[in-house]
Amino acid sequence: MKITILSLFPEMFKGPFDESIIKRAIEKKLVDIQFMNIRDFGIGRHKIVDDTPYGGGSGMILRVDVAAEAIENAKNPKLNKKEQKTYLLSPQGKVFDQKKAHELLKLKHLILVCGHYEGVDGRVDKFIDGKISIGDFIVTGGEIPAIAVVDAVVRLIKGTLKKGVTASESFSPYLEHPQYTKPRIFKNLSVPGVLLSGNHKKIKEWKEKESIKITGKVRPDLLKRGR
Repeated sequence: MKITILSLFPEMFKGPFDESIIKRAIEKKLVDIQFMNIRDFGIGRHKIVDDTPYGGGSGMILRVDVAAEAIENAKNPKLNKKEQKTYLLSPQGKVFDQKKAHELLKLKHLILVCGHYEGVDGRVDKFIDGKISIGDFIVTGGEIPAIAVVDAVVRLIKGTLKKGVTASESFSPYLEHPQYTKPRIFKNLSVPGVLLSGNHKKIKEWKEKESIKITGKVRPDLLKRGR
């Protein structure tokens, strides 16, 4: 799988992508992650990428001509629309979830466009396949959401995680049950006795019960979705 990230600040990805799971996936050649600096497609000698909004308003808007050229340069002409898709990270997008991560996993080439400044010219919609949001909150730009999306997708690629580790354990279909390790007792806090019983049937039942319990408490929407 190939992932191309279009950003005005590609250096923001160096830390997260140089560590842990994503780094190992790259080293194993399970995923090829490339970066394209949108500013390389800027207008004129000064590589202008943004301008003031028509109709007034604060902030600067990423130009559609710049964004469109960057997107077209990122695309692989040999791939069709089912194999290659482009998404803009935007608060206007559908909220990203595990189902979407599995959907993106099927692509041969995923292109992520990181918005910045006050927004992106609305005409960019004609050059993308959709928009992705990671929640109802504001961040500086699309770089941080892109990191989250890439991490969620890459860990699903076969061979990325160690054998026995489940890639989507937290949503199968409930939140994961509480986990415990040594010491057995810490400041009068004990590990649940059932986990020390050796009775695998009861342990399994306890885990399922706790998963449903914690999901109902903090994410009741997941319970409704699973019905």
